[in-house]
Amino acid sequence: MDFNFKIIGLIICIYFTFCSGYNEELKIKGELRKACSKRGHIRQPERRVNTTTRLIELRKLMKSELTLGTSAIDAYIVFSGDEHQSVDCDEYDRRREYISGFSGSYGDAIITQEKAVLWTDGRYHLQADEQINCGWLLMREGHKSIPTRAQWLKEQLPFGGRVGVDPRIISEYQWLELKNEFLEGHLKLVALNVSLIDIIWKPEERPKRRNKDVFVWDLQYAGKNYSRKLSEVRDEMKKEGADAMIVTALDEISWLLNIKGRDVPYSPFVRSYVIIEKYDVYLYVNRSQLVRNNVTQYLQAPMPFTVTDTVIIKDYQDIWPDLRTKSQKYEKILVPTKCVYSAGASHAIYTHIPVNKILPRQSPIVYLKAIKNPVEIKGMRHAQIVDAAALCDCLAYFEKRFSLGDSFTEMDMAKILDTYRYEQNLSLGNSFRTIVGFASNAAQPHYEPTVNTNFKIFDNSTVVLDSGGQYFSGTTDVTRTLHFGTPTEDEKEAYTRVLIGSIQLSTLIFPSNMRMSGVDVLSRSPLWEVGLDYLHETGHGIGAFLEVHESPIKIHYNSDVSSQQEFKPGYFFSNEPGLYREGEFGVRLENILEVIEKPWLPHSSGHEFLGFKIITLVPYEPKLIKLSLLSVQHRRWLNHYNEQVRIHVGTELKRQNRMEGFYWMMSKTEHIPEYGHSNIISSQPVIICLANTFLFILFII
Repeated sequence: MDFNFKIIGLIICIYFTFCSGYNEELKIKGELRKACSKRGHIRQPERRVNTTTRLIELRKLMKSELTLGTSAIDAYIVFSGDEHQSVDCDEYDRRREYISGFSGSYGDAIITQEKAVLWTDGRYHLQADEQINCGWLLMREGHKSIPTRAQWLKEQLPFGGRVGVDPRIISEYQWLELKNEFLEGHLKLVALNVSLIDIIWKPEERPKRRNKDVFVWDLQYAGKNYSRKLSEVRDEMKKEGADAMIVTALDEISWLLNIKGRDVPYSPFVRSYVIIEKYDVYLYVNRSQLVRNNVTQYLQAPMPFTVTDTVIIKDYQDIWPDLRTKSQKYEKILVPTKCVYSAGASHAIYTHIPVNKILPRQSPIVYLKAIKNPVEIKGMRHAQIVDAAALCDCLAYFEKRFSLGDSFTEMDMAKILDTYRYEQNLSLGNSFRTIVGFASNAAQPHYEPTVNTNFKIFDNSTVVLDSGGQYFSGTTDVTRTLHFGTPTEDEKEAYTRVLIGSIQLSTLIFPSNMRMSGVDVLSRSPLWEVGLDYLHETGHGIGAFLEVHESPIKIHYNSDVSSQQEFKPGYFFSNEPGLYREGEFGVRLENILEVIEKPWLPHSSGHEFLGFKIITLVPYEPKLIKLSLLSVQHRRWLNHYNEQVRIHVGTELKRQNRMEGFYWMMSKTEHIPEYGHSNIISSQPVIICLANTFLFILFII
């Protein structure tokens, strides 16, 4: 009998090993797909989009020399951004979403005559699998052995194969990267004069392009006028040996000229280009957007060449002929290249300037705007408090209504929270689309509720609520995990380990020459020690009434750009560890941190010491915290944090007479015992030792 059980156990072990290896092979090929079995008819996910007809139309154009104006192409790459390389772009510009059905903010599609493939990262693996139909392959970036776009194309296409792209949508950095990788496979990258997606996208199906009025960001929030900012940029241009610079990124233009708009969802940007010369500034924009709100007068446009730093306004499309003509008088023109989230200028921009006059550099504006001035710092802190008041009041409402038997769906919660936030003074709405995920939906890091996936909220699992606001004083981004019932031990342990990681990163003090990538170990170590991890980055920079993902800050231990960047006082960034159990539940906690100086510490190393100030002040969920996992230091930190919430957010709630939110906040921030039974010893010395070892290895490498 014992022998038979051993045989059965061995067979089961061999079976699961085989299945695991088989699934891994399918994943590498992109063939591991949900509900895409070739045997029988499996119910498809509700939000799956059938793009078969669109692919047929696209493939016809790929063979049409008349349409292309050149020889046929063997593959076509569709990127996710617009011609300004925006992360979140206008619905009108979402070409990759149209051809694939995938709506996430990151991902690229490649279409050949036989196959269609989507690449995306760990934030969107589950979402992409449910949205793209079974005719697509899915490359899950972040997993081992997943081929790059170039590697896959070299395997698929014949010798001399032609790969077409829209040169306005691909950055010069991506263009050169692909071109160099294609040399080995003898493939040719082709810049097309037409956008194939624009041709097949029927006007009646395509959303209208946004065209909202522009307004001025007042000096009481900006802290610097645009003349001073131009002077700072020109100083940087001079250091680089450039006598002109083109600005293509919308967040950089918004910061530089202190102008705001609504041309991009969730970010206050104006669709435009800027050329900076030694004395003149040219703004390429839709003139009709400047008529109201006295923007033209603000930019001094009626008085060209008579006032220092007069902004000369030109039509948006004039940028293309002007680049060819104006570049003749420049010795060197600084053209932005990639910097973390900032992709740099498009290939089309580069091709309109003589090669010998191009000075490819990271945009100096990226670093200038990342360091907030004192007015912006004060505004960012204020925005977090106002936003926290709205969030506390809203969460109090949810908890009360749920206890009375009311029911909510994910979309209900998102809509109600958006309303609470929009009611706040100086609010311009969300900084990104509100994420509310319940149970298995919460296991998708960047899940967004839709009509087809809209779960009803019950009391038997976690709810991940990730949201942010745009205020005239600053930008917010906060995530909290809720539970309306009694959490399981697994849920409590997951939540607490994520919380410990968040605390450990927040309390770090470090020399100013430390690389950003090094701090990631502090957030992940509580998960690593039990064999767990999350596939997204731990943090990103955040702007002041700008973009919610701002360069140059990116926190990830395995990122080349993170290992090259250093923290500066005045930087703001997110700290957002998480844990996701596919098909079960998810946990994520996110705060905004400000980088501050620690001037009282001795500079024995020759470098000043820095630390972090947590400015997000929203209570954690006490019933999800497993106190036995917290060390004395963790508990002390949590009590201090709760005290700050009561002082700052409590005052704001009372000022706004939001007393239900106030009492809810008080109940969630009660003092916890700092001494008592703990299942773990204080991990702080161990973690610091681990972090220092990790950093030492990085520096050696």
